Amino acid sequence: MLTLTENAAAVIRNITGQQDMPAGTGLRIASNEDGALNLNLSPEPEAGDQVLDDSGVRLFLDAEAAVMLDDKALDAAVDADGSVQFALAEQSE
Repeated sequence: MLTLTENAAAVIRNITGQQDMPAGTGLRIASNEDGALNLNLSPEPEAGDQVLDDSGVRLFLDAEAAVMLDDKALDAAVDADGSVQFALAEQSE
């Protein structure tokens, strides 16, 4: 199952906790027809999504993304301009 680093949890919590976001908003990760992953904010999961609640963060994974990310860890960083960068890594044992 996908895990989150502390940095990723903090960044996502900051984004989804903004005043204009509905309660329960999460980060949705879905695969597209090219096999790439799309990340979007979503007020709720879509039908068939796997829902992860981790460190006060909600992630919604479509079925293909859940399989692709099963052994991965999601990390995030914010650069000096305030842009968020997400990265995937192998889970540490």
